[in-house]
Amino acid sequence: MVREITADNFESEVLASKKTVLLDFFADWCAPCRMLSPVVDEIAEENGEILVGKVNVDDQPTLARQFSVESIPTLVVIKNGEVFRRSVGAIPKEKILELL
Repeated sequence: MVREITADNFESEVLASKKTVLLDFFADWCAPCRMLSPVVDEIAEENGEILVGKVNVDDQPTLARQFSVESIPTLVVIKNGEVFRRSVGAIPKEKILELL
């Protein structure tokens, strides 16, 4: 299940998570983001041990700044509350799984 991540739930959903977290920073108008979205959804469905969250950069500019998101889509992997890896641009599913 994919969760919508906002500034209000970021601490409880992401920082407090015992799971590895995959954050997808996106915008509705972004074509590469729309291509990547079903892949991220698929990873969420297949991997219950990973928390997958989506951050709409237009609605959550504070989170986008916090993670220095300058280009979208940006994927950020968080482990134990710390940024573990990140990737910018649409990448294939295999590469996302390698990030995790």
